[in-house]
Amino acid sequence: MQILPAIDLLEGRCVRLVQGRYDRVIQYQRDPVEVARDFMDQGVNWLHVIDLDGARAGQLANLAALEKIAALGAQIQFGGGIRETATIDEALAAGAERVIVGTRALEDPDWFRETVHADAYRQRVVLGLDARLGRVAVRGWTEHTTRSAAEVADIVADWPLAALCYTDIGRDGTLLGPNLQAIRDLASLSALPVIACGGVSDLEDLRHLANLDLAGIVIGRALYEKRLKLADAFAIVGHK
Repeated sequence: MQILPAIDLLEGRCVRLVQGRYDRVIQYQRDPVEVARDFMDQGVNWLHVIDLDGARAGQLANLAALEKIAALGAQIQFGGGIRETATIDEALAAGAERVIVGTRALEDPDWFRETVHADAYRQRVVLGLDARLGRVAVRGWTEHTTRSAAEVADIVADWPLAALCYTDIGRDGTLLGPNLQAIRDLASLSALPVIACGGVSDLEDLRHLANLDLAGIVIGRALYEKRLKLADAFAIVGHK
């Protein structure tokens, strides 16, 4: 199981959105490259880097920051505004190891199926399943679909995806704890690796998540506000 510290980029700065709302921004006023270097110095192998400007606008906006972070040697899971094959190519060329696709995957499933089955993208694409009140959201979490995460996961069960990245929007950035039941249900249903994101506040949350069949856990605000230490998190999940 991997711990993936979150680096959320808005106008070039590290921030956290509370419940995915752009009007509830917590700004940390740190250079994202310095943040990435600090995480790597503590033994992190993967970083979860999200282009919030790109997610809202539908096109990449923080590619330069991605390139600088990738130059440090980190393995990066990158998302936000990736809605075309060309932007997948851009993100991979900039140094992302894998990319997260959410909106286009849900709005154009035929395109997504064809893309992930192409040789160039097998095991390089993560499906982002971001849910609020049980329904998957799109377009930077500003619009909602009628589908549940479980329904979508069932459709892509045998596709060559790198993982499913599940976020409970209502918990994200809140420090209220993860939605354990929803994560447990998805992990037990899916044959694909599942990465949980949203709500981790302390080591007790990690202990609960460590008992689930997960490939990774994304942690953001709890790290920035020093509510837990990476070394302690690694000890709990058996991070390598």
